[in-house]
Amino acid sequence: MSAAARTTHAAAAAARTTHAAAAAALAARDPVIAGLLAEAGPPRLGPRHDTHFAALVRSVLYQQLAGAAAAAIHRRLIDLLAGRVEPEALLALTDEQLRSVGLSANKAASLRDLATKVADATVVLDPRRLARESDDEIVARLSVVRGIGRWTAEMFLMFQLRRLDVWPTGDLGVRRGYGLAWGVPPPTPKELEGLGDGLRPYRSVAAWYCWRACELRAGAAASALTR
Repeated sequence: MSAAARTTHAAAAAARTTHAAAAAALAARDPVIAGLLAEAGPPRLGPRHDTHFAALVRSVLYQQLAGAAAAAIHRRLIDLLAGRVEPEALLALTDEQLRSVGLSANKAASLRDLATKVADATVVLDPRRLARESDDEIVARLSVVRGIGRWTAEMFLMFQLRRLDVWPTGDLGVRRGYGLAWGVPPPTPKELEGLGDGLRPYRSVAAWYCWRACELRAGAAASALTR
């Protein structure tokens, strides 16, 4: 079997693995993950959104906002849309309506850009199409949207698409948690990239335990990422 074929086979096998099984596999070869698994249990992920578009709308809205404030604005937006979180319904809202639910001008512009690019197929969110694309391809596609950067795209991969080998090296919580869990100074993004090699193909699960390490070792508040 060629190297490319082995890589494709490994990726397909990983896609069929549950988060709990991935955690057990990591724990079998890494004592730090084993300790975190014993202390925190298997990874817990919240329910996925009904649609990928709805997931991205929520992600954009929650950026740089406190959880309670973001939740209130998100709830009011859903009510304004009468539960139809779809590109056409969002584009039909006026700027005044978007401001009325608490959206800033920047957030409103980001949501409009997202809705426009999904409506005109610049960004394709068809589940079957996404299933055939690599993580890097999806990150590149989503990053053309105003207000969506690499971190937001990576969270979409991890929590909406349930991809198991995402390694968000730009996330401060992951870097801090890695340092706390492995007993080293918090690594830089570049350093963390290399440190994740031994955690393939389940780096998403390792990232989840890094977030939990912040809560367990440094008293960080529980977040939507580890609920």
